[in-house]
Amino acid sequence: MTINIGGTVFFNAACLCRIGAAVILLGVAGCSSTNSGGPVPMASDAGPKDTGTFPNLNIPPKVAAQQFTPAERDAKLAELKADKGGQAPRGGAPKVTNQGALTDLAKQHGPQTLKQIEGKCDPTLDPTCK
Repeated sequence: MTINIGGTVFFNAACLCRIGAAVILLGVAGCSSTNSGGPVPMASDAGPKDTGTFPNLNIPPKVAAQQFTPAERDAKLAELKADKGGQAPRGGAPKVTNQGALTDLAKQHGPQTLKQIEGKCDPTLDPTCK
């Protein structure tokens, strides 16, 4: 097992020669560009064009409606805040007078509803049905 460790850990001379040749070829290929040095000329008809396809992201969309003025914005915000104030409960959270009665109602409500749905008990036909 230890015989192959040297071959995998250290590069041999042939590997170093191949790597060096690749670096030289890439360096020569990178320097042989044909750049004229000046800016690329643009076509005279360059710019956004209507191609007739949807969506054309080169042409900004037309405004559907006029934007709010600052006075209109302030009036709308005041109206919304007034509506919000009218929705808020007066005096904080609703007060529960009898929590025990509400807990009992919650425990009985589910089974009673299931009886009505399943047809085992119809309060319209049997007033004593609970």
